[in-house]
Amino acid sequence: MRKAVSSILSMRLLNTATSRLEEFFDKDIPKYAILSHRWGKEEVSFQEPISESETVKSKAGYTKIKNFCALAKRDGYNHGWVDTCSIDKSSGVELSEAINSMFRW
Repeated sequence: MRKAVSSILSMRLLNTATSRLEEFFDKDIPKYAILSHRWGKEEVSFQEPISESETVKSKAGYTKIKNFCALAKRDGYNHGWVDTCSIDKSSGVELSEAINSMFRW
């Protein structure tokens, strides 16, 4: 997620090889794919990192993200952005900044 802190932009992206979140700043933000999707009942959230735990793997959102990462990687993207896990929605400030910044992404 991009956020302005002293005019420094940051963004959390999924590594398409590992499905782990990585944070990038300003000009170091790499080329990335974006998942456009419809939210379901079992999405993986920022508070629940993509992992091999059975609890996370049993969610429909886990499969969606793993498939997205595989397709993005196949298409040459090393990173991807998924709103459900790239934005900390428990933080009202971060969620508001993300919503207001999406047009730039």
